[in-house]
Amino acid sequence: MAGSGMRPAGTTGTGVPTSSTTVAGRALALGRAELTLLLRNKTALYITLLMPVFMVYAMRAGTKNLDLEASGLSLKEATMTGAFGYVLLFVVYYHLMSAYTARREELVLKRLRTGETGDAEILAGAALPSAAIALAQCVLLVVAGSVWLDMPAPARPDLLLAGVLLGIVLLAALAAASTALARTSESAQLAAMPLAMVSMLGSGMFWPLAAMPEGLARFCEVLPMTPVVELMRTGWLGGASTAEILGRLGAALAWVIVGVFAVRRWFRWEPRR
Repeated sequence: MAGSGMRPAGTTGTGVPTSSTTVAGRALALGRAELTLLLRNKTALYITLLMPVFMVYAMRAGTKNLDLEASGLSLKEATMTGAFGYVLLFVVYYHLMSAYTARREELVLKRLRTGETGDAEILAGAALPSAAIALAQCVLLVVAGSVWLDMPAPARPDLLLAGVLLGIVLLAALAAASTALARTSESAQLAAMPLAMVSMLGSGMFWPLAAMPEGLARFCEVLPMTPVVELMRTGWLGGASTAEILGRLGAALAWVIVGVFAVRRWFRWEPRR
């Protein structure tokens, strides 16, 4: 076989054994690489781990003087359930928009596309660390609320989990699509602010929709994060009818579809010139 130039199956020309890879394996490998980069970036790590905590504290201070009687929520209930939205915005949307932009400008995404990894695997793999951190922080919120603030255990854990997962997918898609507005990772942080600010003020995180004037509440109902926040709030506190739950699930899924379409339409794999 040596004289004929043939080599055993499962080896390369250098004699190094080869092995087939799987979609999950490739995505996890990308996720590990992205996590390493996140741990090395102190600014991104600060935003991901500490900014949601600061925003929850600021939100609690800002809502002390709001009239929440019409919403049927106490201050701690409004604060803790709204905190899920802050976690998803900063850990998923804000961080991923900068990460996707930076990898695009560094030609990392372009090089990855030359291999066997598919487009969806590349984007999903890069989002895995953010998704894992967001899930962990949401679990900590529930534990902290139940143990230290005497809040009840989640009434519908399935809805709470569905809201968190839909929020992660939605904001990862919106982050990827929004990179079309940014040329650098620094400008991506500014480009992320409009959606983040609108979501924080209008999606029920800072001011529950039930406490808003009717006209304003109707407008805020169509914002991307509103059905996600309402699902997570219902999952913890309960109190929603079946029709309301199905409506929120449908709206969240519709926004996920819009986000995926936006990625396919506007996401760029090569640096902007």
